[in-house]
Amino acid sequence: MPKLRQRIANLRFIYESDDTHCVNLLRMKRAPFFQLCDLFRTRTLLRDSIHSTIEEQVAMFLHIVGHNQRFRVINLSFRRSVETISRYFQEVLYAVGELRNEMIVPPATNVHPRILNSRRWYPYFKDCIGAIDGTHVLARVPLKMQPAFRGRKGTTTQNVLAAVDFDLRFTYVLAGWKGSAHDALILSDALERNDGLSVPPGKFYLVDAGYAVRPGFLPPYRATRYHLREFESNRPRDQRELFNLRHSSLRVTVERAFGALKNRFKILYNKPFHPYKTQVKLVLACCILHNWILRHGVDEHVPSEETWAPNINDESV
Repeated sequence: MPKLRQRIANLRFIYESDDTHCVNLLRMKRAPFFQLCDLFRTRTLLRDSIHSTIEEQVAMFLHIVGHNQRFRVINLSFRRSVETISRYFQEVLYAVGELRNEMIVPPATNVHPRILNSRRWYPYFKDCIGAIDGTHVLARVPLKMQPAFRGRKGTTTQNVLAAVDFDLRFTYVLAGWKGSAHDALILSDALERNDGLSVPPGKFYLVDAGYAVRPGFLPPYRATRYHLREFESNRPRDQRELFNLRHSSLRVTVERAFGALKNRFKILYNKPFHPYKTQVKLVLACCILHNWILRHGVDEHVPSEETWAPNINDESV
């Protein structure tokens, strides 16, 4: 009976709490949470059981990825066995992955309002459809695999390539590459895949100086001041610096998207307690959930453009 009362109290908290408490616990507001559960129920991606509702199954999953909790810790909160939590975790992970084709879609080709309505960016970037960059996510791999996964900081990571539009939504995600792989190599792989990244004719993505100049991808001028912090006390001195300043101020969108993703889902900010194949699936699932949440507006996990201050030397771990 005490376990049953604890479970009922947890569900009552989910159903009756306000958006602030829901975000703190489940990393999303009430509306996107309940609509996500209804979607899973309508499509039979998940099923209510005699002992557990879809809402509880999704809540356990979100608590794990939002706070990087072990199953045995969730066991204390939700009063479910570790085996039950593990089974529901895998089922919800699969259900979220099934939303990939509708939640991570190529960007629109029309001029984005942020560019159209800005004298800084229009008409110079009118054909830009987004920004591309890589980020490192801490990874737990077997000892014999660790050398290949060590990044510049010496930690084991997986290197994730992503394209982001100017609404901070992920439009392409390629996860699973070893942390030692160069971003340019991962981009080449993304372009060669059958279901990979593509650039509409006449359009382009913004990329950083680590990528080569090629059709559809526009990096900044090399050996020229670029990062926004470098212009805080000094105005651009020539046309190249002015271009780099505007390029950086627009490309920061992808850095803010990564920041929002890791702020919300701490499983991407710490070493997870799952097999590597599951770690790769979790990156994609978190990007899908990120896009789902942004359908309902932003919250404190999404850094504003005014307050965003990336570390120039950060490897985005």
